[in-house]
Amino acid sequence: MKVFVTGGAGYIGSVCVEEVLNAGHEVCVFDNLSEGHRSAVDDRAKFVQGDLHRLDSVKEVVNSYKPDAAIHFAGKALVGESMANPYLYYQTNVYGGTNLLEALVQYGCKRIVFSSTCATYGVPLNVPIDESNPQHPINPYGHSKLAFEQILRWYQKVHGLAFTALRYFNAAGASVKFGEHHRIETHLIPNVLKVALGQMEKVFIFGDQYDTPDGTCIRDYIHLIDLASAHIAALDQTESGHFNVGTGNGYSVMEVIEMCREVTGHAIPAEMMPAREGDPPRLVADPRKIKNELHWSPKHAGLKEIVTSAWNWHKLNPEGYKD
Repeated sequence: MKVFVTGGAGYIGSVCVEEVLNAGHEVCVFDNLSEGHRSAVDDRAKFVQGDLHRLDSVKEVVNSYKPDAAIHFAGKALVGESMANPYLYYQTNVYGGTNLLEALVQYGCKRIVFSSTCATYGVPLNVPIDESNPQHPINPYGHSKLAFEQILRWYQKVHGLAFTALRYFNAAGASVKFGEHHRIETHLIPNVLKVALGQMEKVFIFGDQYDTPDGTCIRDYIHLIDLASAHIAALDQTESGHFNVGTGNGYSVMEVIEMCREVTGHAIPAEMMPAREGDPPRLVADPRKIKNELHWSPKHAGLKEIVTSAWNWHKLNPEGYKD
């Protein structure tokens, strides 16, 4: 299969491209490198630097490559930034994404896998979260992803474009070659590991009064290689659908820090800070639907394996990518 991957130079995209190639498919990566890194693109993939805001450019590449399917990662993904600049999030995640859809339908591509998020649920009514949970996002980031999910439904109805929306929980870990290096790092595991690397003095914990066993927030961490395998499973689908991608298990902030201490052998000082507004106590997936319908299950679900893979990559690449 020829697969067109937007955002394939980013954290999740880079590992997914690697695994899609390992599965025997061809890949063309389309990325503007505003968040991603050129050296994070697998050498076996074709790379085109371009921007989804330029419809003519997107159409030109899609027409030239003629993909059988697309995987759409490209987008903005910082909650705080979305609250400060909603325009950026709707311009990129909605307008840019719609340009991609226009190019795909014009040149005969009938399949797309979309990188969505559990942030479309907002504060969930029930945990673990299944796909029937109401979607009430509480920030422009989550709303922009939900808006694009809704646009996909109309492109299916009007143009016959089959889609799979994968609602991620907390992507984490690394492959041997590719790992996490963001312009602004907000994820817990890499920030904890920065302390072990001597790049930060301490890690901050935001709140210890939640209704959880140790008072800190609980999240469902999914290894990038397992996340990639969910995309590969989705490529073979002819029916449209929405799926939560998680393990069904959750780990608290304190449990993650303790595991990082164990794996790295460093003390990793931590300081308690006030809780952040809008942080739900628990976000854990109910993955039964994706297991039953896509026959997918995580193979790297243990927290120690996730942290170890991330630590191994960061030790080899303490400054991240060089470009």
